[in-house]
Amino acid sequence: MEPPIQALESGDAVCLFPEGMSRYHPTIAPLKTGVARIVSDVLTRNRENPDFEVSLLTCSITYMHRQHFRSDVLVTFHPPIKVTPRRNPELLAPVNFNDIRSLTAKMHHEISSGTLSAPSWRLIRNAKLAARIYAPLGTEMSLGDYVRVVISFQEAFKLAEAPHIESSSDGEANLSDSGEALDARIISLGSSLKHYQDELVRWGVKDDRIRRPLRRRVIIYRMSVRLLWSIFLFSISFPGLFLWLPVFITTFIAVREFKRTGPIWDTWDEIAQYKLVYGLISGICVWAGAVLLTFPIAPISAVAVPIIMWTSLRWLEDAVSAFRAFAALARLLWMGRARMLKLQVERSDLHGGVMDLAINTIGLPADPEKFFAETGRKEKGRVRGKWASSAKYFSLRRRRKRDWNETLRLYDKVDYPDDPY
Repeated sequence: MEPPIQALESGDAVCLFPEGMSRYHPTIAPLKTGVARIVSDVLTRNRENPDFEVSLLTCSITYMHRQHFRSDVLVTFHPPIKVTPRRNPELLAPVNFNDIRSLTAKMHHEISSGTLSAPSWRLIRNAKLAARIYAPLGTEMSLGDYVRVVISFQEAFKLAEAPHIESSSDGEANLSDSGEALDARIISLGSSLKHYQDELVRWGVKDDRIRRPLRRRVIIYRMSVRLLWSIFLFSISFPGLFLWLPVFITTFIAVREFKRTGPIWDTWDEIAQYKLVYGLISGICVWAGAVLLTFPIAPISAVAVPIIMWTSLRWLEDAVSAFRAFAALARLLWMGRARMLKLQVERSDLHGGVMDLAINTIGLPADPEKFFAETGRKEKGRVRGKWASSAKYFSLRRRRKRDWNETLRLYDKVDYPDDPY
């Protein structure tokens, strides 16, 4: 403990992960008490200076799809918790361990309030679907706003399923009865959301495909365009992908060998680290080898090789996205009109329940598309003007995603982990 204590006394910053481990579960783990104990030791050693201050800056991290390549991530910093010997004498030695637990519990509450944390993946799954129905694709909102909307629905579902303590007074009993009726409606809505999501998973489509149905001839036309565009992009990215091939092979072998060491479902961070390290090393080797093979024009190839590899990766993203759209449209054709109409009716009923919960219970804005466009001014899927849309789509910097559930895969990611995780 001495090095972090000395660092804090010198005014430096110390970064700690209070869960104490890498894990992939629907709820954050109980925090270790090490952070609070370090703070207690620092304050105790500086008790002669009553205004000596330590700031605890809690941080919440939310991945859209932590286990998939290029998942979006939200990092949320909360207001700092400031402690001093004068204001917090309970943290000075000899300290009661209950006070250490109290500070740790406060940190836990702040961290969990800024990220998705529920007793089961089912609740998070329902909350994400409710958020997509409430603020559909095309709503101009920031990733932070989107996550906060999901958290609002998540908390409503959590509270509805939490056990309640009944009171003996008549007034409070009536309030409890009213609360139980509300909880029953929310639980029923959650069950309906689960059934609807199960149907989306079964057919491999997203909610937006149900919300805005397409005519059969439009689907066929778009399928043709997406397929041709995907083939073209795959073709022009092929030379650059040839340079990427050693990187892909190296990381694949490294991860495969790591997976043999034990269960992998709780080791996504370690897998990511393996990909990062082996990918970086093999990428540098590819660059160095290309420069040596083209030594007479080495100054040109030293710059051209990274550019070719980067642009090919961007074109690959667009090619994958186009093929993913083609596959989704093909599934719409396979679904048929009767099934589509049934899902539309089911979604219409869900939309009414979700909006009632959002507006009358949670207190979210009644017109999310207008509200978030005025407050967030961030774009999710819709860009003003054809030229601006095309320019962002072909950006070499990064691809404009239609929503935050997109990953670099040939199929739509429409579901989340099962509860055993």
